[in-house]
Amino acid sequence: MPARIAAGFKFFGFAACVALTLAGVRIGARPRSNQTPPTPSSDATSPKAVVSQYCVSCHSAKLKTAGVDLETLDFTTVGANAETWEKVIAKLRAGSMPPPGRPRPDHATYDAVASSLEREVDRAWDAAPNPGRIAAVHRLNRVEYNNAIRDLLALDVDVKPLLPGDETADGSFDNFADSLSISTAHLERYLSVARQVTRLAVSLPPSNPGLERFEIPLFVMQDDRQSEDLPLGSRGGIAIRHDFTVDGEYLIKVRLQRQYQDYLKGMGWPQQLDVRLDGKLLKRFSVGGKAQGRPAAASYAGDGEPGFAGDDSWEKYMQVGGDAGLELRVPVTAGPHIVGVSFVRELWEPEGLPQPLQRGRVIANDQVYMDYANVGSVQIGGPYSGLGARDSRLGETPSRRAIFICREQDQTCATKILNRMARLAFRRPVTAADTKTLLAFFEAGRKDSGTFDGGIQFALERLMVDPDFLLRVYRSTGRLSDLEIASRLSFFLWSSVPDDRLLTLAERGELTKPAILEQEVRRMLADPRAVDALVGSFAAQWLNLRRVEEVVVDPERYPNYDLSLLQAFQRETELFVGSTIREDRGVPALLDADYTFVNERLARHYGIPGIYGSRFRRVSLPNPDQRGGLLAQGALLATTSYPDRTSPVLRGKFLLNNIFGLPVPPPPPGVDTNLENKPGAALKTMRERLAQHRQNPSCSSCHAVIDPLGFALENFDVIGGWRTIDEAGKPVDASGATIGGDKVDGLGGLRALLLARPDQFPRTVTEKLLSYALGRRIEYTDQPAVRKIVRDAAAGGYRWSSLILGIVESPPFLMRSGT
Repeated sequence: MPARIAAGFKFFGFAACVALTLAGVRIGARPRSNQTPPTPSSDATSPKAVVSQYCVSCHSAKLKTAGVDLETLDFTTVGANAETWEKVIAKLRAGSMPPPGRPRPDHATYDAVASSLEREVDRAWDAAPNPGRIAAVHRLNRVEYNNAIRDLLALDVDVKPLLPGDETADGSFDNFADSLSISTAHLERYLSVARQVTRLAVSLPPSNPGLERFEIPLFVMQDDRQSEDLPLGSRGGIAIRHDFTVDGEYLIKVRLQRQYQDYLKGMGWPQQLDVRLDGKLLKRFSVGGKAQGRPAAASYAGDGEPGFAGDDSWEKYMQVGGDAGLELRVPVTAGPHIVGVSFVRELWEPEGLPQPLQRGRVIANDQVYMDYANVGSVQIGGPYSGLGARDSRLGETPSRRAIFICREQDQTCATKILNRMARLAFRRPVTAADTKTLLAFFEAGRKDSGTFDGGIQFALERLMVDPDFLLRVYRSTGRLSDLEIASRLSFFLWSSVPDDRLLTLAERGELTKPAILEQEVRRMLADPRAVDALVGSFAAQWLNLRRVEEVVVDPERYPNYDLSLLQAFQRETELFVGSTIREDRGVPALLDADYTFVNERLARHYGIPGIYGSRFRRVSLPNPDQRGGLLAQGALLATTSYPDRTSPVLRGKFLLNNIFGLPVPPPPPGVDTNLENKPGAALKTMRERLAQHRQNPSCSSCHAVIDPLGFALENFDVIGGWRTIDEAGKPVDASGATIGGDKVDGLGGLRALLLARPDQFPRTVTEKLLSYALGRRIEYTDQPAVRKIVRDAAAGGYRWSSLILGIVESPPFLMRSGT
C-alpha cells in the first residue's frame, strides 16, 4: 500500500475502525469482483504466501501500518506470536483486510489461511495453556451479596438499594474483579446492612416501630390483574412480599394515585379496594363517588384557573378526603408474608364518541375523574405490640429454622451454629481463630441483650462484614484449589455461595474429578437458582435488559406507550431466555425460535390474537417474518431507539457488540453526531440522513459496518411495533449490504446472515459467558479455549449445557496465571 494511503488510514483511526469491520467474525464476507483467484499450488495458498502477497505491502517492517509488522514474523513458530496472529485471524475471518479496493484473495483462501493459523495457535496453546490472569481479590457485587444473604439466612429480601452501585466494566458485566473497588461508603453500608438482615433473620424485635413504603410508578397501567399473588377478578394494586420481624401488630396504609398537581385520580364513582394478607381478605374499603359540589373541568384539577376550579368541598375531597382512612392494624406472625392491595375489577366503557388514545400525557396530567382509581403506594409499619424479648420456642420462621440447628442455648450450641454459618459464608473449613472471634462476639451480644438469640445475632453481624465473606481471594497460581473452584462455580451459575454438598466435595478434593465436576454442573443447572442467576445477571447485562426501565418514549408520537408495556418487554425476554436454558436448547434458538412469552398487553402490541389477561404464557408466533427470536423483541428494540425515532446506529452497534461479538469504538473527537432534521427543512428518512453523515470520511469507515445491520431492523418502530412507513412518512427500506458484500434485507435477512455460519453466534455467546464466568475481559490468550468449547459443543447443537460444561472444564476456569 502506498505510504499516502497508509497515512490516511492512520488519520482516520485505522486501528479503531478496522477493529469494527471485523464484524467477526463474523459478518461472513464474500469476495468482491476485484479479488484475485487462488493459485492452484498449495504453497501459493499457505499463510506465508498469502500474507506476503496481500498484506506485507502495508504491514512491513518499514511501514508497520497500525503498528503491525507481518514481514519479520516466523511462520514456523506461529504460537510464539499468538497475540499478533489472533489479530490476523480475526481480520481474515471477517474478510476486512486487505481494505476494499486492494487485491484480495477469494473466500476459500480466507478460510483456509485462517484455519491453518488457528490450528497452529491452538496446538501451541494446548501444549502450554495460558489461562490468563485474574485479580487475586474479587469483591462480591451487590447481586452476589444479596443472593448470599438469601442462601445463608433463608431471607428473601432486596438489600441491593442499600448498597453502593457496582461499576460496570466498559458496559459489559458488573462482576469484573478489577472494577469492583472497595470504598469507605461500602464499609459503612456493609455494617448497616449486616445489622439489619441479621436482626431480621434472628427475629429480634426493633427498639422502635419501623415504616416501609412501596410505590407503584405513575406510568404503570392498573386496568388489569397486576400479579399472580393477587386474586382472580382483581384490578390494579400491588402484591408485596414482606418479612415481618416478630409476632406483633402491624399497620397497613394505602395511598391512592395522584396526578402532577397532587389531585386524586378516578374519584368520580365508587370502587371497592381490598387489603389481603396471604390471600385472606382483611378489609374492603369503598373509595370514590363521595365528592360534593361542582367538579373542576376535565384535566384542570389543581390549575386554579378562574371558572375551571371545582367547589371548595370538591377540591378538599380530591386532595385529602378521597383516600383518608385507608389503613388498618392487623396481628401478623413473624416471617415472610404477602400483603396484597387491589381493586375489585368492574368492567365499563365510556359513553360518547371514542377518543384517540392519549395515554402518556393523560397519565401524568389528568385527574381522569370518571376512570379507574389506582393505588399509589402502600406503607407497612410496626410492630406496635409484641416488642418484648423473643422466646426461641415461639413460632418459627424459615430464617430461624436455617440458623438455629440446636436448641440448648449454651456455648456448645452457639459454637455449632456459628461454625456451620462461617463455613458456608467463608466458603472453606473453619479455623480455631474463626471460632474464637465469633464466640467473643456471641458472648458480647448475649451480655448486652440478655438473650441467647441476641448473642447469635451479634456474632452473625460480625460474620457478615468479615473480609472472608465479602471477598473472594485467590491464593493459588497454576491449578486452582478445589475450594477456589467451588466458589468460582457457584458464583458463575448461582451468583451466590456454594452449598453444603459443593463444599463437602471440595474439602475432600473430589470436586475436580471430571465425572464429579460434570455431575455437579448438571445438578446446579437443574436448580432454579441457575436460571434466575443466568437470566438476571448474565443475560440482563449482555442484552441490556437492565436499561429497559430507563427508556424514555415521546408520548405524542407513541400515545399507546406506558410503563406496563416496557415491563412486559423485559419480562418477555427474561422468560424467553430462561426457557432456552431450562430446556437446554441450542443457543441458535435465541435467534430463530418460533415462540415467545406474552400477556394480553404485549400480545395486542405485537398483533397476536386470542390472548387475554395479565398472565404471561408461551405462544407460537403466527408471523415468523415479523417476530421470532431476540432480534424482534421489544426490550432490545426499545433500548436501541431515541424517544421519538429509531436509530440504525444504536441498533447496529448493539448487534455488533452483543450478537456478532465485536467492540465498537466511540466516534472520533469533534465529529458532529447530530442526525436530526433541521427546522423548516423537508423531512429526510434516516437512511438519507445517515448517507449524508457518511460523507464525512472519518465517519464512513465505521458506519459502513454499523448502518446496514441497523437498517435491517427499520421495520420496527421505537417501541418495537411493526411498521411499513417510517417517521418521515415514507416506505421503510430495511435493505443493506455488509462491507463483505452480503445482502441483508430486513429481519429475515439479518437472521439468515447470522445463521449462515453455524458457529458464529455460539462463539459470541461463549465469549460473553466465559467473560462473565471469569469476572474479567476476554484476552487473546482465551481464543483457543473459546474455539475448543465451540467445536466440542457443535455435535450437540451448541446447547447451553455444552457451552457451560466446556467453560467449567477449560484451563481459564480451572487455572490462574501467576504473571
